[in-house]
Amino acid sequence: MRIATWNVNSITARLPRLLAWLESTGTDVLCIQETKCSAEQFPYNELRELGYEVAVNATGRWNGVALASRVGMSDVVVGLPGGPDYEGAQEPRAVSATCGPVRLWSVYVPNGREIDHDHYAYKLRWFEALGAAVAEDTVGPRPFAVLGDFNVAPTDEDVWDTAPFEGATHVTPAERAALAALREAGLTDVVPRPLKYDRPYTYWDYRQLSFPKNKGMRIDLVYGNAPFAKAVTDAYVDREERKGKGASDHAPVVVDLDV
Repeated sequence: MRIATWNVNSITARLPRLLAWLESTGTDVLCIQETKCSAEQFPYNELRELGYEVAVNATGRWNGVALASRVGMSDVVVGLPGGPDYEGAQEPRAVSATCGPVRLWSVYVPNGREIDHDHYAYKLRWFEALGAAVAEDTVGPRPFAVLGDFNVAPTDEDVWDTAPFEGATHVTPAERAALAALREAGLTDVVPRPLKYDRPYTYWDYRQLSFPKNKGMRIDLVYGNAPFAKAVTDAYVDREERKGKGASDHAPVVVDLDV
């Protein structure tokens, strides 16, 4: 079974590449982030033509997440149960479902913007709510994973250079502690380091030739419980999909399971 996560940075802009990628890779379940569309604008028909059922949490121009599965879909939960509001509303940042033999969450963790910004405090509250929401799924025999754009680099090795991030979000002790709390609750980072190259980044800014210079970050993660981690047979970052005209600024992260 092949499962992937991909921040597409607008599913409308990325749709031709997304459909071609799904066909060429044989992905069974894709967790999608930053759809940047409303639920009504989501390309359901195009994905259904490829055999995928879809669950979407999206409200408009920003944020938005989805799950696309060709191995069945049940027990869909749209949103983060108990999640905090930001400016009076819960942003569309989580959707979960049982796809075949596994339970999966697609998440787009808040960016945080700046350390002294309200969005940073909201980010930390969101992490707390996520930990509480997934607590029951981390135990038991069913493979379970939370996949997506976590907007946190777990360690200094997951950033091309720490100097530009001094005093900035994505690398602060509080954010990394929030990730560590998920691991301590029974989830493991199932994408090993190193892979086939020294630093398997997943995100490169569009500016200043960041991708050709490999000035990236590893912020798209797959956190699985023990049964999920045990079933992993391969994992990789598809850097090729970050290349060329019309690419997202994130690359897909792919995990193969024997389930």
